[in-house]
Amino acid sequence: MRKILKLSRPLTAEISHISHTYQFITFDPEIHCEAWLELNNHIFKSHPDQGNWAMADLENRMREPWFDPTGFFLCVHNGKIVGFCWTKIHHDFVNQDPFGELYVIGVDPDHGGQGIGKAICTEGLIYLRDKGLKSSILYVDEDNAAGIALYKSLGFN
Repeated sequence: MRKILKLSRPLTAEISHISHTYQFITFDPEIHCEAWLELNNHIFKSHPDQGNWAMADLENRMREPWFDPTGFFLCVHNGKIVGFCWTKIHHDFVNQDPFGELYVIGVDPDHGGQGIGKAICTEGLIYLRDKGLKSSILYVDEDNAAGIALYKSLGFN
């Protein structure tokens, strides 16, 4: 049976950019949809929720009121997207301050082990902090040991 963990971390402590030789940019729906969708489906090909997305799935998310392309970070190497961190801000809870989420995080397996995940997640956390948020969450499958190790290294518990 699949078990999903909800991890959280405060955004009030110092968060610093991690320098990387690859380029970090924000998502532009006019030019990145197809390439992002291809990479997402490659990374998550056997994932029950995130794999096998069609363009309509991406377009539906982009129509959500929480969608903001300036909070959707891409890692680019030689003109190709090799990683991403898509953030989400939750404003819709009664009697609770808004909080951020690292919504979808992925790194091309051919570029794994190079620090892309940590660097791009850090960009997402800085974005959420700079939006004035005090906390962030993410969801991860309990059997995703590499993901959990990454998120723990970023201060998630």
